Amino acid sequence: MWYGDRMTAPAKGVAILGSTGSVGRQTLDVIRQLPGHFRVVALAGGNNHTLLEDQSREFHPDFVWCQHAERNMDLKAAAGRKTRWASMEEIAAHPSVDIVVVATAGAAGLGPTIAALRAGKAVALANKEVLVMAGAIVTREAERGRGELRPVDSEHSAIWQCLWGEDIASVEKLILTASGGAFRDMPVRDLDRVTPRDALRHPTWDMGRKITIDSATLMNKGFEAIEARWLFNVPMDRIEIVMHRESIVHSLVEYADGSVKAQLGEPDMRLPIQCALSYPNRVASTGVPRLNLARAKTLNFSEVDLGRYPCLRLALEAGAKGGTWTAVLAAADEVAVEQFALGAIGFTAIAKVVDSTLSAHSGAVDPSLEAVLEADAWARAFAMDNVRAKQPVARAR
Repeated sequence: MWYGDRMTAPAKGVAILGSTGSVGRQTLDVIRQLPGHFRVVALAGGNNHTLLEDQSREFHPDFVWCQHAERNMDLKAAAGRKTRWASMEEIAAHPSVDIVVVATAGAAGLGPTIAALRAGKAVALANKEVLVMAGAIVTREAERGRGELRPVDSEHSAIWQCLWGEDIASVEKLILTASGGAFRDMPVRDLDRVTPRDALRHPTWDMGRKITIDSATLMNKGFEAIEARWLFNVPMDRIEIVMHRESIVHSLVEYADGSVKAQLGEPDMRLPIQCALSYPNRVASTGVPRLNLARAKTLNFSEVDLGRYPCLRLALEAGAKGGTWTAVLAAADEVAVEQFALGAIGFTAIAKVVDSTLSAHSGAVDPSLEAVLEADAWARAFAMDNVRAKQPVARAR
């Protein structure tokens, strides 16, 4: 049992998939603040080879993985002679790993998540697309393998914390909050002229590129509604989204008797990460900023204008259909956001690419994992063809 900052249990073995991204880096910050509580067993990263080598040199993991195989010898040299290369699926299922932090972007997190759950691991899930693509399959594998899903997104962590000690059958609805992203005050007529650099100026959160752009379109909130449906076994029609500019109230739960619980905190990912790592205990830490309500002064809420955020409307519609439509949604959005970030399409074209891809999809209601992966591949190809068919627009980056 853990008491405050004192530990009597052995250190938990942690694997961080996506260690060079925003959530991965902040996970390592949390681990640095809690010496003795956790041991970094494995690190996996993408294109930022230099940072991954630095992390390996600092934490000396047993296993490393890099997106580019030719860099693995450099990683092993940095981490030490005992470090071995392993795939993300092998890392996720390894006996020395207790908690797998899935902080990769896109479909890359699906395989490792399933491997970890089949092996009975706790999965601290920060990858939105895993449950959006294959929520029914992932939750089924968690039940079969006796694995555990622990949400890392601030909104889902907030709901999770509000549910501790409660009966899920007493939940009336879940209420997710949305900041509105970088363009919440911009006239709709001006949205087609914004640049990727503009989209990355989130008003309250410091996040990676993909999720920051998804926040500007509010696609991220649609993804979160679909995730919440699977994480907490609540139907889509009992999940509500409200605008909340300050990002202080991270989510709320309304119960059958009319009571409403909310979880509040500064907009800082280190608190939900720490909750996911230390559950079911709360561990004292100086690394997480404390909320000062007197300084915050006022908290504002309002309804979401779906006309302003067509990506959110598309996500909620796909979530209601379920099946392979949500996999197509995630894949098409990933392609469209990347093409916007590269300057190939304008900001408002993101929703158009996603809409056209969903409209062309015939769909399956209860798909196998193979069918989900086939839908993902089809949607990526269709969305990319859709982008190529239009005249590229030069955009500032």
